[in-house]
Amino acid sequence: MRHAHELLAEARGGYVLGDAAYCAASLVNALTARGCKVVVPVHPTHTHTRRRLNRRLYRRRWRVEDFFLRLKRFRRVATRYEKRALNFLGFVHLGAVLTWLF
Repeated sequence: MRHAHELLAEARGGYVLGDAAYCAASLVNALTARGCKVVVPVHPTHTHTRRRLNRRLYRRRWRVEDFFLRLKRFRRVATRYEKRALNFLGFVHLGAVLTWLF
């Protein structure tokens, strides 16, 4: 969880979306203290914690994650065969267009 604190150190206001792995009380409390609205479901093993979940926003987070899962079906993108960033970005765009069309 240390890396999550470091990555979100500059987060101020707005929404922070994540999966159940990021439901640690220390992270949620730190984000709430900085004015962020946390949209993270409670982990199933944390039976003592209850928090409302904005399902509409959480569904949007899943759609973004699902897009990256579909994009990684293209082996060339998942393993990053391309050495140059511009070529890699071109294959990411191609994969995104093919994912969008099919």
